[in-house]
Amino acid sequence: MHLRRPALLALGLVAAATLTACAGTAPAPASSSAAEPPAGERVAISYEGGILVLDGTTLETVGDLASEEFTRLNRAGDGSHVLVTMSEGFQILDTGAASGSDPALTDLVFPADAPGHVVRHAGKTVLYADGTSDTTIIDTDAFASLGDALPASTTIPGTEAHHGVSIVLEDGTLVTTVGSANGRNGITVRDEDGTEITSNADCPGVHGEGTAADEVVVFGCENGALIYRDGEIAKVTAPDTYGRTGNIFVTDTSPLVVGDYKNDPDAEGYLLSSVALIDTQKASMKVVPLPEGVSYTFRDLARGPKDLGYILATDGSIHVIDPASGELVDEFPVIAAWEGPVEWQDPHPAIVVSGDVAYVTEPAAKKVHAVDLTSGEVLASATLAVTPNEVAVS
Repeated sequence: MHLRRPALLALGLVAAATLTACAGTAPAPASSSAAEPPAGERVAISYEGGILVLDGTTLETVGDLASEEFTRLNRAGDGSHVLVTMSEGFQILDTGAASGSDPALTDLVFPADAPGHVVRHAGKTVLYADGTSDTTIIDTDAFASLGDALPASTTIPGTEAHHGVSIVLEDGTLVTTVGSANGRNGITVRDEDGTEITSNADCPGVHGEGTAADEVVVFGCENGALIYRDGEIAKVTAPDTYGRTGNIFVTDTSPLVVGDYKNDPDAEGYLLSSVALIDTQKASMKVVPLPEGVSYTFRDLARGPKDLGYILATDGSIHVIDPASGELVDEFPVIAAWEGPVEWQDPHPAIVVSGDVAYVTEPAAKKVHAVDLTSGEVLASATLAVTPNEVAVS
């Protein structure tokens, strides 16, 4: 990715702004009754120079906070806090979801040289600094009792700086990417003492992480994917010589993974027209082309009810894909048709899911919508005073 905004350079966000989202966490469990946002839920939306916080049910604005020009939003994992990528590191945003209080962008910052991916798994929130390849580990529960000081954390020093990601498993195993300034090529797995368990260097351009059922970890590559399970790494080869999966979408109840997919390294723009379906039990990948005129970007894939995949496409509809069959099984019109961004940082439609509810942004109309994914009903819509960019739910 290449930046076109000089202002970002001044803010020291070069490496942070060269990310594409790594969607490795599962949505909240689906409810058994009619879909509605959980009581107290709030939605954080970034815009140029600020962050809005909305009520998750009404979509009314409950907070408008100043920030840097371009930020990224990452759930902390406790249900109330968001980690905002700033020039100095990961700054903690309290949405007020837990307390019902006014949102606040706190002064608490986890320092990081080029803050990158945030992963939540097994009660740990893991921060990755691209500028050093350091991994910082925090007990997720610690955010719920946030005081005037940062929660306690442990930092594992990196080896060579690169745009990477780490995850800590239930037994303390660290799985982290390997790379340098010249590129990224694989993953390494270490036990709690730092001793290497296994590694694999057959993953050019490694990017994205997700943990599927039975704590099976998947990383995307430019030639397929890597699957880590019980001390061993399996290679999944893409059907194309260049077959890039860069972002992974999982649930912790399904062995099936949905990934974005690109088979032309020279293609212009950021729109994609196929999805990758990875079976972690069979260590296999199937690529599913989407119908003519249906495209998406990395911000437009999600998992939701019944472990299905949800694609917010350029035709304005949410297309529902069954990861088991690869078939599109439903379609929900939500927003107007849209075109792909000139630069990936540019505001363009995004979807995030909480339980049975999807939150969808519509930057061209300055709108945000809450959608019942079990029926396609639009539960609420709001017109904003700003153009929405990234979105996170807490």
